[in-house]
Amino acid sequence: MRSVAFVDNNDVTLLESGTAYFPALIAALDAARYEVLFETYIFAEDETGHEVRDALNRAVRRGVKVRVLVDWIGTEHRPATRLGIAFADAGVQYRVFNPWCKRGIARSHRKIAVIDREIAFVGGININDDMRCDHADHQRLAAPRWDFAVRVTGPLVAQIHDEARGQWLRAGRLGLKQRLELFKESRKLPPTSCAYPARAAFVVRDNLRNRSTIQRAYLQALGRAKHSVLLATPYFAPGRKFRKALAHAAQRGVEVTLLIGVGEFGIQDAVAHSFYPKLLADGIKVVEYRKTQLHAKVAVVDDDWATVGSSNCDGLSLFLNQEANVVVLDQKFAATMREHIERGIADGVPVCADEFGHIGWCRRASYGAAYLLYKLVMRIFAIGYA
Repeated sequence: MRSVAFVDNNDVTLLESGTAYFPALIAALDAARYEVLFETYIFAEDETGHEVRDALNRAVRRGVKVRVLVDWIGTEHRPATRLGIAFADAGVQYRVFNPWCKRGIARSHRKIAVIDREIAFVGGININDDMRCDHADHQRLAAPRWDFAVRVTGPLVAQIHDEARGQWLRAGRLGLKQRLELFKESRKLPPTSCAYPARAAFVVRDNLRNRSTIQRAYLQALGRAKHSVLLATPYFAPGRKFRKALAHAAQRGVEVTLLIGVGEFGIQDAVAHSFYPKLLADGIKVVEYRKTQLHAKVAVVDDDWATVGSSNCDGLSLFLNQEANVVVLDQKFAATMREHIERGIADGVPVCADEFGHIGWCRRASYGAAYLLYKLVMRIFAIGYA
């Protein structure tokens, strides 16, 4: 298992939701000179998707080599096929990750863009309208989807580029020699330096050398926490190790607050609710975000550790999907991230232990049944979930 390796001298800018992310992304695409590597889980057929698609096409017309990788499950077969036809006409190189689940049920849930090996974007934001529900385009949200990404410049971009290039190659047909070369590249640790401003690490989850790297980053941070932990996730269903790490931090006197999205999938809400009694008994504060769709996968530990990425705190992201996060060790960035999460908490509804303790036995049983079903499915498809 690879440890988290940090690189110094990076500029990491937090981007909140599509309002900040898409203008920054399109500006970078329009300034691209020779190469774009682009990955997303969802590439929607809406106005936002068309704007990003057009920016990628403009880059090709300037002579830029553009490679786009979308996930087959996330983008869906027919939209992915139509997108491929449009990109082929424009000269964009295009691939779909794991079509028809030929390589099992793993999904590429990552959202990455690397431009000219100088600028990288990593986060949780898909290519779709902030006002449309992720899983049902026809449903309008009450407020813009709440999500985050980061814009990175500095030495870390080289590592992000190499990983994105490797993912592009893996999505196609690889011979034995190419696979061996990729494996050798994956064994190399990123370079380090002594400069400042921000130390950052790029952590991915895959099914080879990085099966638990993202969870390990969280566990290390939780194990060192001294004062506070703020964690926002759309879906909460991590394994036992993660839940114990949260409980141990709270028992040491650390103020632990979970901001959990609700209202998107009933079964997922029920699974999360099954954990509430134990979380609350351990002294963990639980807040449900109901203002709009919470899609952010972010956390802050103490005053200098923060993460932004695509990985939810559930079994799918931590044990099955292909994911990508950036971890930042920087007080200024952590303070900014903390402010955003605290605003999200203010928009949420705290879960009261007394009120939750008085729910009927039927609902309580349904929560337990949902968890047992979820656990069974995870144990069948995801090694390591418990």
